[in-house]
Amino acid sequence: MNCYHTLAASYDQLTEDVQYENLVDFLEKLFRRSRIPVKTVLDLACGTGSVTWLLAARGYETIGVDGSEEMLCAAAQKGKGDESMPPIFLHQSMPKLDLYGTVDAAVCCLDSLNYLTDPREVRRTFERLHLFVAPGGVLIFDINSRCKLESLNDQVFLDETEDTYCVWRTEFARHTGLCTYWMDIFQKRGGAWQRSAEVHRERAYSVEELMQWLTEAGFEDIRLCGDRKLRPPKADEQRIFFSCRRSQL
Repeated sequence: MNCYHTLAASYDQLTEDVQYENLVDFLEKLFRRSRIPVKTVLDLACGTGSVTWLLAARGYETIGVDGSEEMLCAAAQKGKGDESMPPIFLHQSMPKLDLYGTVDAAVCCLDSLNYLTDPREVRRTFERLHLFVAPGGVLIFDINSRCKLESLNDQVFLDETEDTYCVWRTEFARHTGLCTYWMDIFQKRGGAWQRSAEVHRERAYSVEELMQWLTEAGFEDIRLCGDRKLRPPKADEQRIFFSCRRSQL
């Protein structure tokens, strides 16, 4: 059961409530913290490319990187054709990021970092990002907080569209910080429904350990925001945004 193997075809329909335009508005506010003009942007773990294409439409040169071939296939088929420079999409895992040059900013949205369930992979990802974010450039990412992942324990959720029916149940293991999502996906194909299953896992990381790993990787001026809010996160914040700068040394 490969993560996002089946879900990729229905991902956009099941996430229509994400409000991507609002998310990109918020990212642009955080871009202003950069010490260099932001013209090139890396969208790490870009998924189906919604953020990548919106940034391209706003005039940025964008690179979308993801570890799922199915998600990248969906991303490549997007776009209105009016972008002056459409995104480049690369099939790579986060800890093995390898670009041809540097970018002015890097973003990693929608709790993608939580999907790295081995702390060593998170640290390696920060190290790779330090290589490819230009000195003075900005790194922005968000995480699902431990508070949110704990609240998902033993929950059952239902998402549906006209041709997709997705039931998922969750389990949070407090001793490991791992949250597991078991998904049953029913998709309409012609006159019949096809069933498939996927397992997704996220790991809860503390603010303190992420800040330490960012500092060790060479990032500085680390700031925290609440969910798309230019204010410090609350004690029970469900999603926390990090923004920091690549050191100029």
